[in-house]
Amino acid sequence: MDRRIMITAVLLGIISIVLGAFGAHALKKIISPEAIVTFEVGIRYQMYHALFLLFLATNGRIQEKTKKNILILTIFGVIFFSGSIYFLATNNLTSFDFKKIGFITPIGGLLLITAWSWLLIDLLKNKKQI
Repeated sequence: MDRRIMITAVLLGIISIVLGAFGAHALKKIISPEAIVTFEVGIRYQMYHALFLLFLATNGRIQEKTKKNILILTIFGVIFFSGSIYFLATNNLTSFDFKKIGFITPIGGLLLITAWSWLLIDLLKNKKQI
């Protein structure tokens, strides 16, 4: 499980860096400054959660079942939250109106909050020294 979490974390980190470079160089020329700021929010949260997963993978005090559940919540949270933000920020570049699916952004945020909360509950239940 730790290997899977670590690989997921690294992939999220790589994608975050690639999208950051894409936003700074290619998108900056074709979308508004406000849209760039929005795009960067998605990148920032994706990177935060890549680091969160690295912590999860390297912490031996967290139960395996908890790790698995947190991994799933984080993957879907990042896809829904950051992914929808990427599409909303670049909405004017396609014929599809991504505002129609904008309701998934807060669902992604709720999944990420749930992942962090699950970790907190596991740490509070765990009697080992943290």
